[in-house]
Amino acid sequence: MAEIKQIRAIKGVRDILPPASAAWNRVEQAAREVFATYALSEIRLPEFEETELFARSIGEDTDVVSKEMFTFRNLAETSEELFAAITKLFPDQFVKEPTPEPIRSFHAELGETVPEKGMRRISLTMPMLAEAMAHGELLSLRPEATASVVRAYIEHGMQTLAGDVKLYYIGPMFRRERPQKGRYRQFYQIGAEVLGQSDAPGIDAELIEMLFAFFGRIGLEGLTLDLNSIGCKECRPKYVELLRAALRKVSPKLGADSQRRIETNPLRVLDSKLPEEQSIIEGLPRISEHLCEDCKVHFAEVRRQLDLRGIAYKLNWRLVRGLDYYMRTTFEITAPGLGSQNAVCGGGRYDGLVELLGGPPTKGIGFAIGEDRVMLSLEAAGKIVAEPVVDAFIVWMGAATQPAAIKLAQRLRGAGIRVEVPPAETKFKKALGLADKLGARYAILIGENEVVAGKFTLKRLADAVQTSLTEAELVAELSKN
Repeated sequence: MAEIKQIRAIKGVRDILPPASAAWNRVEQAAREVFATYALSEIRLPEFEETELFARSIGEDTDVVSKEMFTFRNLAETSEELFAAITKLFPDQFVKEPTPEPIRSFHAELGETVPEKGMRRISLTMPMLAEAMAHGELLSLRPEATASVVRAYIEHGMQTLAGDVKLYYIGPMFRRERPQKGRYRQFYQIGAEVLGQSDAPGIDAELIEMLFAFFGRIGLEGLTLDLNSIGCKECRPKYVELLRAALRKVSPKLGADSQRRIETNPLRVLDSKLPEEQSIIEGLPRISEHLCEDCKVHFAEVRRQLDLRGIAYKLNWRLVRGLDYYMRTTFEITAPGLGSQNAVCGGGRYDGLVELLGGPPTKGIGFAIGEDRVMLSLEAAGKIVAEPVVDAFIVWMGAATQPAAIKLAQRLRGAGIRVEVPPAETKFKKALGLADKLGARYAILIGENEVVAGKFTLKRLADAVQTSLTEAELVAELSKN
């Protein structure tokens, strides 16, 4: 018999197994609880969208769109889509011939003109038809979620809702990057977006305040907030051209990636981590020195609002964010225990993105938390503690006791207590050994005498202390722990 090939996870993705998955759930639940106190609501988004959504919002020249997206072509699903694909791919398979006289006469009576020759399709081969069917629209797995949130905001007319629209999301994103510690091809983000008519600096500061409340809830310490303003549509293009001109002068001293970005996205050069480029970058023009008056006032007020909230920050003129839609406020939060890839959250303002995607004039700001990196940082700090899967292990002895064991388990589970009941009778010593291996805190012993008496033996496995309790007393006791 031929050996069966073992199928493994694809490079760059991984399984999140218990007990780690429980820690992930706790972090996500903390986000839901904290974000709710700031009046945010959850939005659940599709994991793939039209490729054009990301090309228009993120920017075709960005590495994300040009190199990193997982893109595929959808099948043509309607006759109109199929006909359009056939016309584009196989124009020679269409011939023009005279329009029949009855059709010409009918349209002439209506005062309409008809072409001398119409179009008639001739036969296609099956390979041609298959190629046309596969020539549908381009779709991409989402590399980030802000564009999807904005698309949903526009599509569902959410601008008509009262006040600012405050949304958060939790889920996987996809980028074809080189896998490394804390960076995967399927990775997870917790993010939030605030969309509305106001760009008041207090919105920016409150969003950052909410982030620190969340990180405090999950016990992530030693955080650093970097802050910058990258201007608006009035001053940013002028700065970009000034930066591009300065970079052209030092181009021979830069690496290949930075040289390419001079023309496509010069702001990304400021993100470079290459040691040999750092001294060069330090001598480049700084955006803070070229902000227009409105942007200067806005940024000063953001800083004042952070001071009001007692949030410390560090100004970082090189913090530009990698996506085209950002403007004005940008920020990044870093955490210890992650080496050079120490950013756990990044965000900023993107006024104008809604209009870019066909919506009404709207202000916007948001952030994305790298959940993978958050978990690594918590692990490095010793903040991830495996919790027991089982609170109580029920040991039933004799077929006559199984109904009582099942009934008791149902009552305990209804009270939120995690219970394991062996599906078949197990020897007493073996059952206790399994309870210990599962990390159960208690064993509940049910024999025929216990059933008759209506009391069960509760054994604390840590010190073997036993107590005889009724069903109601058991629920009360285990609910306390």
